[in-house]
Amino acid sequence: MKLRTIAISQLALATALLTLDAVPALAQATTAAAVVENTGIIEDIVVTAQRRRERAQDVPIAITAFSAEALQARGVVNALDLTQFVPNLVGLNNTGLGTANAYYLRGLGNTESVATFDPPVGTYIDDIYISRQNANNFNLFDVERVEVLRGPQGTLFGRNTTGGAISVVMREPGDTTGGYVEAGFGAYDQKLVRAGVDLPVSGNFGLKLSGYWQEDDGWVRNTVTNERLNNNNGWGLRLGARAKLSDSITWNGSITHTFADATNVLNFDCNPANPAQCDGRFATTGLRRSNDFGGRFVGPKDDFGNYNKARMTLLTSNFGVALSEKINLNVITGWLDLSQKFALDFADGTSLPSLSSPTPPVRSFTPGGFVIANDGSHRQFTQEVKLSGSLADGLIDLVTGLYYFKETNNTDFADLFNIGSAGPVGFPLVLADRTLRNTTEAWAGYGQVDVHPIESVTLTAGIRYTDEEKTFGVRDNRASCNDGTIEAGCIDSINLSAPNGVAIPRAQKVQLWTPRFAMSWKASNDILLFASATNGFKSGGWNARGTAASELLPFGPEKAWSYETGFKADLFGKRLRFNMTAFIIDVAGLQTPSAFVRPNGSVAFLTRNFADYLNKGIEAEFSARPTEALTLFGSLGYQDDRYALPANAPTLDEYNFQSVAAQQISCRQQLAAGRVALGATAEVAGACGVGIVAPDGSIATPVRTPAWTMSMGATYEVKASDKVSIIPSANVNWRSSSEVGTSAVSLFNQPFTSAGGTRYPANAAYNGDFIRGSFSQARWIANASLMLKHADGWQVLVECRNCFDEEAVESSLANHSYLNPPRTWTIRARHNF
Repeated sequence: MKLRTIAISQLALATALLTLDAVPALAQATTAAAVVENTGIIEDIVVTAQRRRERAQDVPIAITAFSAEALQARGVVNALDLTQFVPNLVGLNNTGLGTANAYYLRGLGNTESVATFDPPVGTYIDDIYISRQNANNFNLFDVERVEVLRGPQGTLFGRNTTGGAISVVMREPGDTTGGYVEAGFGAYDQKLVRAGVDLPVSGNFGLKLSGYWQEDDGWVRNTVTNERLNNNNGWGLRLGARAKLSDSITWNGSITHTFADATNVLNFDCNPANPAQCDGRFATTGLRRSNDFGGRFVGPKDDFGNYNKARMTLLTSNFGVALSEKINLNVITGWLDLSQKFALDFADGTSLPSLSSPTPPVRSFTPGGFVIANDGSHRQFTQEVKLSGSLADGLIDLVTGLYYFKETNNTDFADLFNIGSAGPVGFPLVLADRTLRNTTEAWAGYGQVDVHPIESVTLTAGIRYTDEEKTFGVRDNRASCNDGTIEAGCIDSINLSAPNGVAIPRAQKVQLWTPRFAMSWKASNDILLFASATNGFKSGGWNARGTAASELLPFGPEKAWSYETGFKADLFGKRLRFNMTAFIIDVAGLQTPSAFVRPNGSVAFLTRNFADYLNKGIEAEFSARPTEALTLFGSLGYQDDRYALPANAPTLDEYNFQSVAAQQISCRQQLAAGRVALGATAEVAGACGVGIVAPDGSIATPVRTPAWTMSMGATYEVKASDKVSIIPSANVNWRSSSEVGTSAVSLFNQPFTSAGGTRYPANAAYNGDFIRGSFSQARWIANASLMLKHADGWQVLVECRNCFDEEAVESSLANHSYLNPPRTWTIRARHNF
C-alpha cells in the first residue's frame, strides 16, 4: 500500500509549498538559496547537492536540477511529475493513497506505507528530512528549485537514501511587496485558487503568506454508490519569515498547516458491471464515503468511509551564522506532526482475482471486499548543526556537522476480508485489528573534505557515522485480548515469536560508517569529468502488516555501494548542455515488500531481505537553446538489473523462514509434481508466485526498473507584440515494459487444464491477452500547454496532461492492477503584482 499520507502538496510553493495533499512546509536556509544566473543561453543553477552552494555543472555527482522556470516550461505541477524527466526514475501514487508517492531510482524504491518501513529515496524540504512517504507528494509552485540526487547519499544526507534524494528548496520572503493570485478550473469540475504575498516589514525582516484551495469531483465513477472517487481536495496555509538579526546572523523560518482528502482507489477502464461501457474510469465497491463498519473495528476507524484524509503541521527554522568571511554555521531545526485517516477497499467490493476467477463477479459488498482502515499519528523532530566553508585560501572545501532525528509513530489499523453473504459464518472476517507503536532515534556525525591540489583537480573524501535505535510494539484491539488476559492468538507484544518459537526482537540497533570517495577533473571551463564510490544504508524494520503475531518478523538494513563515472559538458557557447553518467549499484540485503493472495482468497503481506541486488546502466540528459526563443530538452536512461541470491545461504533462517534459493527449489518440485501456481487449494504450488519467486519457478524481474526510459520536449516563445508572448510547450516521455509486482503475478486469458483435471479460465504464464496483475506494458505519455503572457504580469495557460489518454499499469496489489490517471485539462489565469 502506498503512502502519501500528506503529500506536501499544493500549499507551500507559492512562496511556500502549499500541499495538495498534505505538505510539509518549508523554510529555506539563507545559505542554501539557489541562484540562477542568466547566461543568455542555458541557465546555470547553483545547487546545494553537497550541502554547500555550487554550480550544478561543477558538482561531481549525477544530479538533475530544475529551476522554477524549467519546472514551468515542462508543465511540472507536483513532485510526481518530476519522474517524467529524470532518467531511471519511476514514480507513482501509492495504491489507495492519493497523498503519497513511491519513487524508484535506479531500481531502489519502496511502496509500503506503514511506519515500520522507510523509503530508500529520501525527501527533503529546505534541508528537513521528511521520514514518511505520507508527506512526500507536493505541488511545486513558488519553489526556488528541485534537485534529484542519485543514491546513495549516505554521507551528507544520511540514512534512507540508498536510492537517492529529492530535495526541494523554497523561495524565501522577498525584499519588496508583491505577490500573485491564480485561479483555474478544469476537467472533472476542478476548481483551484492559489495566492501568495511578500510583506517586507523592514529592511531586516520580511514575511511571506501563501494559501491554497482545490476541489474536484474525482475521475472515477462508482456505478454502485453514484459517488465520485479519486478526487483531490485540500487546502493549506503557510507563513514564512526571514530576518537579518545582525551583520553576521540571519534566520529563516516557516509554519505550514495543510489538509488533504485524496485517494488512488482501484478502478477500471471499463465498467466491471457492464464491460461494454468503456468511456471513463469505473469502480463498483459498496463502501461509501459515509460509512459504519457496524462495530467490526475497534475505535474511531469503525466510522471511517471510503476516503483518505491527512492533516499536517510543519515548522522549520534555520539560523545562519557567518563565523568568518569563508566559514558559515547553520542550525537547522524541523518539527512535523502528521495524522492520516482512511478506509480503502483494495478489492472493489468483491473477491480478489485468481486463476479460477480472473474477473470476479461484481458483488459490491457494503463493507468492501478487502479493506484496510487506518488511524495514524506521526511526529518527528530533527536538529542539525552544519559547518561549511573554505580553508587555506581555497585549497580545501569543508562540510561537517552533527545530526539528530527522533520519530514516534502510532498506527491503529485493521484488515477486513469479505467473500459475501454466501460465505461461512463469521464473514466479513476481520483478519486483524491492532495498534502499532514504533520509534526511531538516531545520532550522526558527518564530514566531507574536497582538496584542490591543482586548480582543475578535486579529490573528495567523506564519511558519516550513524548510531540508530528502533523500537516496536503492538497491541491487539479486540475486546477478548483486553479483558485482563492476552490469549496466544492475540497480536500483542508478549506473543511476538516466530513459528519455531524464537522471540521476535522489539528493538533494532545499528552503528556504522558510510564513506564516500570521488575525484573530478575540470578539463576546461565547460567540461567536467568525474568518478566516485559512495556507501549508504537504509534502516531495518518489521513486517507490520502481518495478521498474526508470528508474522511480524524483522528485516535488516539494506546496504549499498554505488560507483559512478561521467562527464558534464557545456558546448557551442552554452547553447548545448550534455551530461552523461555510467553507474553500478551493488546492494546487500535488499528490502522487498511483497503481497500475495493466499489459497483462501485473503491477502498476505511479506517483507524480507530476500536477496542482494545489482544494477548497472547509463543516464544521459541534454538541454539546448539553438535560438533565444526555442528551448529543447531530453533524457535517456538504461538499466540492466537482477537479484543476486546470497551464496551459502542456509535453507532456513533463525526464524524458520525459507531462503529464496530453497523456496525456488520447492516451487520447481511442486510444479514438476503437477501442482499449479496460484491454483486451487487442493493442488496449489504454494512456493510459487510468492516473494520474488515467479509463478513459473524463475526468480522474478526486479520491480519498476524498465530497461529504457526516455523523455523529450520543447518550448517556443513567439513575440506577438512588445508586451505579449505566446508560448506553446509540449513534452513526451516513454518507458519500456516492466514488472510492478515483486512476484511477477499476472493473469492472462488463455484457459488450461491442470494435471489434476481442474479447468482454469486463466493462466499466469503470459499466454493470451493480459487481464490483471503486475505486468506494465511500454507506454508513451504526452503533455502540452499554450500560454498567453503579458509583460504587465498577466498570463493565461491552457494545458492537457496525458493528452492522448494513454493507460498504463503503475502498480499492483493482490492481483489487481492500478492505472495511471486519465487525460485531464486545465485553464488557469494568474496575475503577478
